[in-house]
Formats: sequence, C-alpha cells, structure tokens
Amino acid sequence: MKPLNVGLIGFGTVGSGVVRVLQENRDVIRQRLGQELLLKRIVDQDLQRHRGVSVPKQILSEKPQDILGDPEISIVVELIGGEEPARSLILEAIEAGKHVVTANKALLASHGNEIFEFAQKRGVDVAFEGAVCGGIPVIRAIREGLAANRIRAMRGIVNGTSNYILSEMTKEGQDFKTALSQAQALGYAEADPTLDVEGIDAAHKLAILSALAYGTRIHFREIYVEGISRIQPIDIAFAMELGYKIKLLALSRCEEQEVEARVHPAMVPMGSPISTVEGVYNALQIEGDAVGSTFFYGLGAGMMPTASAVVGDIIELARNLLKGISQRVPCLAFPWEQLREHRIRPMEEVTTNYYLRFTAMDRPGVLSAISGVLARYDISILSVVQKGRRAEPGVPIVMMTHEARERGVRRAIEEIEALPVTVGRTQLIRIEDESLKDSKR
Repeated sequence: MKPLNVGLIGFGTVGSGVVRVLQENRDVIRQRLGQELLLKRIVDQDLQRHRGVSVPKQILSEKPQDILGDPEISIVVELIGGEEPARSLILEAIEAGKHVVTANKALLASHGNEIFEFAQKRGVDVAFEGAVCGGIPVIRAIREGLAANRIRAMRGIVNGTSNYILSEMTKEGQDFKTALSQAQALGYAEADPTLDVEGIDAAHKLAILSALAYGTRIHFREIYVEGISRIQPIDIAFAMELGYKIKLLALSRCEEQEVEARVHPAMVPMGSPISTVEGVYNALQIEGDAVGSTFFYGLGAGMMPTASAVVGDIIELARNLLKGISQRVPCLAFPWEQLREHRIRPMEEVTTNYYLRFTAMDRPGVLSAISGVLARYDISILSVVQKGRRAEPGVPIVMMTHEARERGVRRAIEEIEALPVTVGRTQLIRIEDESLKDSKR
C-alpha cells in the first residue's frame, strides 16, 4: 500500500517539531492510521541552518512549486506564518485540490473567510488546530465534542507570553518592563513583543474561536483589544488585597444573534480556575447549554505542543483521504451556507464591573467630588480603598463599581481627570466575577 504523501512549507521551530513528531512517533502514527505517512518534501528559504532533526537532503527544496505542483502530495502543511506569501500558497494548494494544515492564526483571523469559502468550493479540508492554544485540542472540541450545544460563552488565557509576564509581576513584584525583558531572555517573548503584550495575538485566536462557537464568519477587526503594558505593580497589589489576580483575558458571549468579543486585562477571583493558570500555560473555559462549564488547560505554544496539534490534523486529513471523503466536518463547524451574520457589540455598550484607581490630592472633599461625577453617569460604588499620605504628589483612591456601562465609565473618567483635585491618568481594569453580577445597586 502506497504511503500518504505530505509536503511541509516552513522548516522553522514548529516545522522542526512536526518532523520530530513524525519521526519519533512513526510507529504509533502508522498503527493509528493503518498506513504510512511520508514527508515527501520540505520547503524553506534557509536550508543550511541545523534544526535538531535529520532529514534526507533530497527532500529539501527552496521552491514551493515542488510541493504545490506535485500530484502525489495530498496534504500541504503551511508553517511559515504571516499573511503573505502564506495566503497565496494556501489558496494555490486549495486550487490544486490539496488539503491544507496550518497553525497560522494571524492569517486565518484576517483571511480565514476567504480561505474557508474557497476550500468548500474546491471540496477540500483546511485544518488548523495548532492556530489556537497550541497543543490543547479546543478547536476539535468545539467543532465535534460540543456540537450538540448552543455555546453561550467562552473566556480564557490564550497568550502564554502575556500570562508569563503577569505571573512574574504577581509573584516577584516586578514592573512590566523587567518582566518583559525576562520573558525575552527566556525565549517566551519576541524581540518585538507587540502582538503578544498588546493583545493582538489573543484577539486573532478569539476571532477564530467565536466564529466556530457561534456559527458566524470571522470578525477579527471588530474585537475590542487592550494589552497589558499599562498594568503596574500597584494595581496587582491592590487586586490581591481585594481578592483578585490580573490576567489578560479573551472573552466572548453570544446572546440573541449578538456577539460580545473582547480582549483586555481583567481581575478574576483568586481560587477560580482561570486565576490558577500561571506562566506560559493557556486555559479556555467554554459554557454550553447542555454540558455546562468545561475547562481546557495546557501548554498553548512552543515547538512540541504546536507540533502535536499539527500532526494530529495531518492524521485527521489522512483518515479522510483513506475513506475517500472530505469536509465531513465543516471548517468553521457549520456548513458555509448555515453561517449567520451576528452583530458584534461595540465596547461602549458592554456592561461589567470595574476597578478604578485615581490619583488625587490628599484633602477633604476629594472622595465626594469623584463620587459625584460617577453618580451622574449612573455608576454605583461597590467598595473604596483609600491609602494615607505619601511623599509623591497625590494618593491612590481605588474604587470597585457595581455593573456599569463602558460608555458612561469612560465619560466619567474624562470628567474626573479634569478635576483640579486629581493627578495623572486613571487606571481602569474590568472585573470578571460572576458573584458580583447579581449584586444590588
């Protein structure tokens, strides 16, 4: 029986991991599949760098056409990252009738609708488990394991770099810059960490997850995104005093054809499952109407966890090929014609609880002035923490609010920052605590 041939475009960190998994687990893969998987061709621009794995020189190439134009290669694995030329290569593979595996979340968040629609027209599959949460099989869980459910909401930590930085700031009392430098030294953060620390990477993943969960097209550009670079040690200390930890959360929920999707730092109760996720680990909590709350946890990035997901996708597509079928499960979990357009709720309409830290003059009447502005915007105070005198100008005043609308909170902050008794910018961190949702105003 002839082996099933695979072509790999991109022989970097994850690509090397894929080769390693295919080599080291060759026997168990053959046993599970019932047939040999053969990595027939590897394409990369740099063929001289040592990757820690050995492959026959004759399968190496610098030309993608050696894969895309080979009729014997049925599955193309794209691991070069970025939008171009990855988009064009994937579309060309689909045009040639080849099935595709990718871990490229940025590409899918921006161009997934185009890619998935074209794949449906050509009758091929696009698998992308490695694009979200590394080795945690959350995409397969949503597409198949939770298919009987109306998924109501998701929230989680889907970026290990930011979670590592916040974990170190919490444990060691470091400031953001110090924790970031440490993450870069350990290889957890890129030289340019913008995608991670400003929440963009998490938004890419949330866009994909929300489309899968709610039966809608991908709407990356409508997701509210805020990063962790403004989080200070004082906020982490106050959060712990109040019984919370600060995490970069990706959150979405669907209510009556409207999706709320946002990425930002949030305070979560100590002892909650999400609060216990430390370091570079990821976690995702999914709520279904039948199953209730489910929790997925594990390594969300790195060579081997992502390679595990990629090879799992290769095996899934190989099984389909052996049965002579494709598109058994639609790319976005729903047939393309069944996808619905959902309104994406603007951030200014979101209602939640807030942590607000003001810096104000230590004089009588300050608390009353701030509270008066909040009251005018229908923002009710849940608790107040006011510290004593300090050497520097101004003292911190921390307030937790009952549920309030984002638009009103933003406008109130503008007025409060214009008061003569306040100094500098106000710190705003949203609170995700279900126990506060029913609190009376």
